[in-house]
Formats: sequence, structure tokens, C-alpha cells
Amino acid sequence: MLLIGNGRLITRDKEGTFFENGCVAIEGQKIKAVGATTDLRKEFPKAEFIDAKGGVIMPGFINMHNHIYSTFARGLSINNYHPKNFMDILEGQWWRIDRTLNLEDSYHSAKIAYLDSIKNGVTTVFDHHASYGAIEGSLTQLSNAADELGVRTCLCYEVSDRDGEAKMKAAVKENADFIKTSGERRDDMQKAMMGMHAAFTLSDKSLEHCAAYTPEGVGYHIHIAEDIADVYDSLAKYGKPIVNRLYDLGILGKQTMAGHCIHINPHEMELLRDTNTMVVTNPESNMGNAVGCPPAMRMLNEYGILMGLGTDGYTNDLTESYKVGNIIHKHHLADPNAAWAEIPQMLFNNNPQMANRYFEKKLGVLEAEAAADVIVLDYNGPTPMTKDNYNAHILFGMNGGAVTDTIINGEIRMKNREVQGVDEEKIWHDAQVQAQSLWTRINS
Repeated sequence: MLLIGNGRLITRDKEGTFFENGCVAIEGQKIKAVGATTDLRKEFPKAEFIDAKGGVIMPGFINMHNHIYSTFARGLSINNYHPKNFMDILEGQWWRIDRTLNLEDSYHSAKIAYLDSIKNGVTTVFDHHASYGAIEGSLTQLSNAADELGVRTCLCYEVSDRDGEAKMKAAVKENADFIKTSGERRDDMQKAMMGMHAAFTLSDKSLEHCAAYTPEGVGYHIHIAEDIADVYDSLAKYGKPIVNRLYDLGILGKQTMAGHCIHINPHEMELLRDTNTMVVTNPESNMGNAVGCPPAMRMLNEYGILMGLGTDGYTNDLTESYKVGNIIHKHHLADPNAAWAEIPQMLFNNNPQMANRYFEKKLGVLEAEAAADVIVLDYNGPTPMTKDNYNAHILFGMNGGAVTDTIINGEIRMKNREVQGVDEEKIWHDAQVQAQSLWTRINS
């Protein structure tokens, strides 16, 4: 039995229950009870106790769209790289990186990404991987890293025609193999999807090949209309918008997740809604790549599409995405009322709902029988925190660096800012050595 108490407790349950001095009781991999600290300490006097010291206790964050393979891009300078648009960014940076990645690169970048996730209070990560320099076994490298760090994760490999048919088929096989492997697990810690890069790098034949190796109950994780070039490609080659094309090929559906959806029209929004397809918006990445601002407010409010929030490899700190998501739509729409409610809805309500289309334990909430994924943040604001304003305290006062304790699946993964069970210094050192090797190979 483990207790985490003596903090302001945000449960995220349907009633929005908030405790001024609350406590979470964990038994095994699930939450046993939530309540006042004094009550639960009396009920479970022999339990180990983590003292939040007046900080904030809340469910762990869920990152619905990440790119672990981008980890070693931080600080990288690529020779003769001067992008003028998004296609230049893909060709000159990301595809150059993933064509150089070997299995060791994938493993060490994953160790860092999952370690950083723990430190930022992220307990579940949906990742979209690419390493065309070493396809076979790459998802196993990410899986091993996730197991070693104890992070809940859903993995896929982005299938693409960009390096030829043989590698496209190898990527499909990598997905299919990991779908099978993860499906044999019973710990509810790893799941899999069929990954796809984007419609403009996939022919109809390749999409059909993906579908042939995707079992019932498994969906697709794909980028849609991240850049206007994707739209032009679909219209020129197929005479139809991207979402229509994917709909015709049976790619959309409840288990499918579409990243970005920046340049889509109202009819495409209707198709996403009517097929119950999930959409993930990634505000920092969109701004960084200068690809535009998605019609997220319209998709969420007008069309009722299930929309979540991701980082797209830009960061492992979901509070950053919360902050940028809050202002990008205000700026884009010139509406000071935009995104106040919508972005926290995506992050705190929709992300768990989306994740639970794959994971069995209830995520994103502190209540009895839910997954024991709990974080503690060192925070004391200048104004009172209440049931009605705690989102504003998170938005304006907290960041990933405030996280002091991270519990995942009932296991303490970080305590008093010290990551448990691993040699953190060695992970950082090994990653830096590996990153330097990758940089040398990229520029050789």
C-alpha cells in the first residue's frame, strides 16, 4: 500500500472533486481510494507515505503524439541545411536524421525521452517512430527502453514510400510484428498501432498493404494535412481531399488517430466526426514548422471531434503545449475568449479518453480502480487554488520542472526529483556519446 498525500488533490473525476488536503491510496497497480489525508492515513497506518508538502497531486499527463526519434536533434547543426518551407524541413532535417538512425540511436534516444517524460510528469506516451537507417527491431528498442524506465507507451512505425517499396514493406512488417508482440502482453503497459507517415508519401497500393497487415481492433496513427503541400498532392494525384481519400480506403475509424489536420475543409471534418476518428493537435510544433494553425476550436466545438493534445517531438513537457495551445488560437482567431476551456478539455479529458481506446485501466483520473498514475508538483501560488480555478494555476504557474514525484502503474518512478531504479547520470552520458556519433554520421 502506498499513500500520496498532504497536497491539494485534483482528481479529474466527473464531479471535479478537489481536496484542499487530499490523499491517494494505491494498492498494486490501481488506486484504492482518494480522500482527506487524515482519513486515509488512519485507514492505512502502515502504508508507505509520500508527502506532497502542500504541493499539488494530480493524474499523470498523457502525450498523445510524440516523435522519440527527434530526441537527438537538440543542438544538431546539419551542413547546408537552410529550409524555406516544411518540405525542406522534412527532406533536410527529419528524413536525413531518420535515414541515419541505427538501433543504438533509437534505443538511447528512447531512454532519454522516457526519462524526460518521467521528470515532466508524463506517464503515458503515444509515439510515432521512424528510423529508415534501421527498421527491423527498432520498435523493440523503444519497447525495451519503456520497460526499463517503467513508462506506459503505445508505439508504431511510420510507413512511407519515400525510400522505396522494400523499406515500405519492411516498415509495415515492423508494425505488424510489434502489434503481435504487444498484444501478447498482459500488463497493460504497451500497445501498438499501424503507423503511417502522411498521405503524400503513401500510394493507394501502400495504404492497402498497411490495411492488409492491420488486425481488427487496431487503428492507424497518421499525419493529415500538416502542410498545404499534402493537400495539393492529394488533389493533383487523386482528385480528392486527403480525408476523403483515407475514408475511401478504410483508414479512418474509432481506433485511428490523425495528427495535425491543419488544412482540412468542413466536409473532411464531417468525415472525421462521423467515423469517430481521433485528432491530435500539436501547437508548438505547428508554430515551429510555420505550417499554420489548425481549425481546432471549430473541430471541437462545431463538429464534436474527439481532439487531444500532443507535442510532436518538440518537448516532453505537456504544460508547454497547454500554454502555447492556449495562446495560438487566441492569436490566430483574434479572439481573447478562444481556447480557455478547449485546450484543458483536450489535455485533461480527451487525452485519457483517447488513450483508453487502447489501454484497459482507466487513465487520467484519480478514483478507485483507475490506473495508479499519479504525479506531485511543487507549487504554491500567489492566489487561492480552488475547484473552479485550478486549471488557471496549472496554465500560468506550473511547468514540467515543478514535478517532484511520478508514480506509474503503482511504481514510484521519481521521488523527490530523483528517478528511481536507473542510473540517470549514465543514461545522459550514454545518450550524449550516441548523439555525437549520430551527428558525425549525418554530416559525413
